[in-house]
Amino acid sequence: MAGHSQFKNIMHRKGRQDAERARTFTRLVREVQVAARAGLPDPAANPRLRTALQAARAANVPKDNIERAIRRGSGAEGESYEEVRYEGYGPGGVALIVETLTDNRNRTAADVRAAFAKLGGALGETGSVAFQFDRIGEIRYPAEAADADAMLEAAIEAGAEDCRSSEDGHEIVCAPDDLAAVRDALEERLGPPEVARLGWRPQVAVPVGPDQAETLLKLLENLDELDDVQSVSANFEIDDEVLERLSA
Repeated sequence: MAGHSQFKNIMHRKGRQDAERARTFTRLVREVQVAARAGLPDPAANPRLRTALQAARAANVPKDNIERAIRRGSGAEGESYEEVRYEGYGPGGVALIVETLTDNRNRTAADVRAAFAKLGGALGETGSVAFQFDRIGEIRYPAEAADADAMLEAAIEAGAEDCRSSEDGHEIVCAPDDLAAVRDALEERLGPPEVARLGWRPQVAVPVGPDQAETLLKLLENLDELDDVQSVSANFEIDDEVLERLSA
């Protein structure tokens, strides 16, 4: 997704790798715990847990943290998280979908609402912007996993709908219900992916000019920093010249 990728690239250039790494660990561990609670603690019989474990290991989350999350998820103790989705609009009419895992709905709703209100956004009802996105299965491999032709061939044979390759890596898209099957077929051929998850792909990207781009990116940054937020999807497009100016 263009908006998501642009935002991550800017954050990377700003040198926030350490903070981003800590937040990534927290999100991945929380997903492992929720996946273990939602099904069996055996990844072979729990596709969601298998995906969560692969993502955590790919990000080098410590083994002890992963095992502790599985124990908490499969036992009676530990926090009980639920998935809550928020939708709204940011500066420039950009549609935003914020997915969270929370043990306190009131706290999370207040935090998300405050982030929107502070930077010219507005929360809407569930479904108010989701119709502008397609729900997809998203699988990512690093660029060195295969060349573009080999990755495209593997994706097609695995049953994927699309494969886009660049110097940043390969992004394979499939139907949501096919995610587990496509991931398993690719893993057998290419090894574990960096990412395998359900995501949102905007149907149309909204151009954002220089006057609104900085405020929009600040909103995305503030949402991304909230402890309960797992992912933020947006349907914006920012000109390369504006991006360079913002990341300088």
